[in-house]
Amino acid sequence: MSNIKLFESRQIRSVWNEEDQKWYFSVQDVIEVLTDSTDIKQYIKRVLSRDEMLKSNWGTICTPVEMIAADGKRRKIQASDTKGLLRIIQSIPSPKAEPFKQWLAQVGSDRLDEIENPELAAQRTRELYKLKGYSEDWIEKRMRSIAIREELTEEWKNRGVKEKIEYAILTAEISKATFGLTPSEYKEVKGLKSQNLRDHMIDLELIFSMLGEASTKEIAVNTDTQGFEQNKRAARTGGKIAGDARKQLEIKSGKKVVTSENYLLTENKKKGLASKLKK
Repeated sequence: MSNIKLFESRQIRSVWNEEDQKWYFSVQDVIEVLTDSTDIKQYIKRVLSRDEMLKSNWGTICTPVEMIAADGKRRKIQASDTKGLLRIIQSIPSPKAEPFKQWLAQVGSDRLDEIENPELAAQRTRELYKLKGYSEDWIEKRMRSIAIREELTEEWKNRGVKEKIEYAILTAEISKATFGLTPSEYKEVKGLKSQNLRDHMIDLELIFSMLGEASTKEIAVNTDTQGFEQNKRAARTGGKIAGDARKQLEIKSGKKVVTSENYLLTENKKKGLASKLKK
């Protein structure tokens, strides 16, 4: 995915940043598509003169990223991630930007509803998975895995683990002990970039992922782990429980649990084959 298409055949240059694990998009290309302006620099100046908050945060929202320029050479151009791009679009007074603004308003409204009634979030998640083509059986496992993950992170939070960085390290410890792969290595096996790894797992991968995290939570609770180091040891132990079970299954079944297969692609192939057989 070296570029994405918006508004018929118009292309928006984009680059995947491995360090940030984000896509960065050309601000110039987006504004050009939304406004049909022939002088993007002047247009941006006018937008910033009207929006003081955007102007004061412009250096944070935009960052120089190397991309292919109009002359075919690689040059650093102004780019922004998805969040920053949506903020910029909010300040563009163009009919073409209106669908984005309406979508942002709807997302905000949905989020407020979910805060008032958390069950709505679960319902919407199920609906989204159905629309993407996931089976009811897979969705049940995925929803359970989300619940187990939330229970574990809540325990980490209560036990002095710092969010984001330390959560990621502990998650990697569980994954390494369970599957022999960190999440980033696992993504490489499946050919993923920004996609959610677990959304592309087959049933057994999800089951062992749940077992590793559920075991880690039980160990943390029953041994009253405190702080990062103690929880790191618990993560390794919990992951090892799931890893040992995975290895035993692989020995008995003669088949590896970790696969490069993508759940949706595998299911679509099965449906395609079934359709051909019916014919």
